[in-house]
Amino acid sequence: MKLKNINIGIAGLGQIGGRLYKEILSKKKDIKIKTGININIIAISAKNIKKRRNFKINKNIFYKNPLKISKHKNIHILFELIGFSDGISKRIVETALKNKKHVITANKALIAKHGDYLSLLAEKNKVNLEFEAAVGGGIPILRTLKDGLSTNKINKVVGILNGTCNYILSEMEFLKDSFTNVLKRAQSLGYAEPRNPKFDLNGQDALSKVKILSALAFNKKISKDNCLMNGIENIELEDIEMANKLDYRIKLLGITEIINNKLFERVHPCLINKNNYIANINGVMNAVILDGMPVGQNVLQGEGAGPGPTSSALMSDLLSILRGNIKYPFGIPSYKRKKINSYNKELYLNSFYLRFEVKDRPGVLSSITKIFAKNKISIKNLIQKPNRKNNKASIIILTHENLEKNFSNLFINLSKNKFILKKPTFIRIEKV
Repeated sequence: MKLKNINIGIAGLGQIGGRLYKEILSKKKDIKIKTGININIIAISAKNIKKRRNFKINKNIFYKNPLKISKHKNIHILFELIGFSDGISKRIVETALKNKKHVITANKALIAKHGDYLSLLAEKNKVNLEFEAAVGGGIPILRTLKDGLSTNKINKVVGILNGTCNYILSEMEFLKDSFTNVLKRAQSLGYAEPRNPKFDLNGQDALSKVKILSALAFNKKISKDNCLMNGIENIELEDIEMANKLDYRIKLLGITEIINNKLFERVHPCLINKNNYIANINGVMNAVILDGMPVGQNVLQGEGAGPGPTSSALMSDLLSILRGNIKYPFGIPSYKRKKINSYNKELYLNSFYLRFEVKDRPGVLSSITKIFAKNKISIKNLIQKPNRKNNKASIIILTHENLEKNFSNLFINLSKNKFILKKPTFIRIEKV
């Protein structure tokens, strides 16, 4: 049997694109054995061809304008590895799909914002839009939802979805080092964006992944509503150490679930009991817990940051296409995906850990507890740590469960207290 030839284009040759480029070139024979297809990279594009890289670029296939790759008549599969939700990334993918080319991307921001529109384009043109690498690094979480658990009713998805944040929180605990120092180390190792790691740290990256998981888990349109989102930027070593003493660990979790037929998506740091499985996922590892019927709980774990895991997921999508698996991007036809109203986050029932730095003088503690009482929030545990040298004290409070709206009012009132020296740190206590 004569072997088929499939031509590939790659837009973006950063850490991920560069690793993929080398991976494809080195594994052509292996891919041929597994699929019976010859693959050839016939077009590549990058912002700067002169940038120093650890591999040679074939200048004969280099395109300064990546849109030309999207329109290239001989290209069958395009990899979009530039990033960002709009601009050139969106135009590349949109153009490629309209020109009946399969698209593979790791761009979670693009899919979270424009996934509904782009999936419809793919369906109309009978091509694939694959994005396994957008969520969970090397964990095949999306394929598990689309294929392995497709007949299950998923009730809840909980996960550590950002390897950068998990690395920082783990290293702070085990090395007893500051947030700033550990962030610098993460940047030097390539786990965090060297110039601007904001989207990792503030929870936006994880929230994009939550929106994609929601769409697949619940067969729904991608939510456009504002969700509950907090990052790890304000967590200090003192919080890590205090959590440890209280038998907790701090993790940034992404959670999506259906409550009273409404969708509740959220990303925020959580205090999790040390005995919990997900509390013991450390370093750049990701882990996702799927709760479904009849399967029960499924746990998937793997590296969530770095070129290696991402490249692995991209190659998985490539082989799926080469084997002729033409699928709906979100598992079912777009017209069957429903819109679900969002749960009112103010009604969310949870408990909190709070830490204040205050002036150490008589009446301070009394004034703070009065604010709690005024907002109908019950204190479960209170710890006071005085610092006699500078006449300051740390106050740590664990609360009983209450409505999110009451906590929101509490934080507003606390910010007005003249004895509190800086904005309080607050972390939700989560039962996973």
